[in-house]
Amino acid sequence: MSDYGQAFETMRAKAGPVWDAYTRHGFVDGLRDGALPRAAFLHYLRQDYIFLTHFSRAWALAVVKAGSLDEMRACAGTVHALLEDEMKLHVKICSDAGISEADLLATRERPENAAYTRYVMDCGFSGDFLTLLAALLPCVLGYGEIGARLVAETSSDTYGDWIATYGGGEYQSLCRDVGQLMDSALAARLGAGYTELPVWAKLCDTFTQATELEVGFWQMGLTP
Repeated sequence: MSDYGQAFETMRAKAGPVWDAYTRHGFVDGLRDGALPRAAFLHYLRQDYIFLTHFSRAWALAVVKAGSLDEMRACAGTVHALLEDEMKLHVKICSDAGISEADLLATRERPENAAYTRYVMDCGFSGDFLTLLAALLPCVLGYGEIGARLVAETSSDTYGDWIATYGGGEYQSLCRDVGQLMDSALAARLGAGYTELPVWAKLCDTFTQATELEVGFWQMGLTP
């Protein structure tokens, strides 16, 4: 079990089998045992590079939606981690495979990718800070949970760079910070009994729908 905060644990439980379909998808299993075809992995990385550009914008929007300087700093820190750490990982791995950053930027966005990123952005534009965070959490914390598990379970070093990044201490620290951000934002806006309020059910629905879109993203990765 992760230590990414109480709200995340409750949202993950409410997502039910959808969460397992995401974090234990066949694509993830292929990363764990090294059986994932390299072409599928590189295809996924190219799409994920485009995804992260939009995801960074969504976290930048969270800076605008934030209600305090602490919230703004937390969201800005996540933007920095996405732009300076995750995206550089993609550039390095793809460069080693002969794919330049210019090639990455020229990647044609798949519909599954567009559906996910535009859903998150719509949550940000039409909803409040909590709604946007609920849509953002599955990606950040799901990758943290996957990375931590694969570090412990992997039987291959084929995708070791990817696993080490998401299972490593720096990314795990980011996940704990994001989980704490959600907990504190809920308490500040809704109070201690937020799980009894109608808005909580809507936030959990947003979290689950974003998780479903993560499942679709993995599936897309298997079909270059």
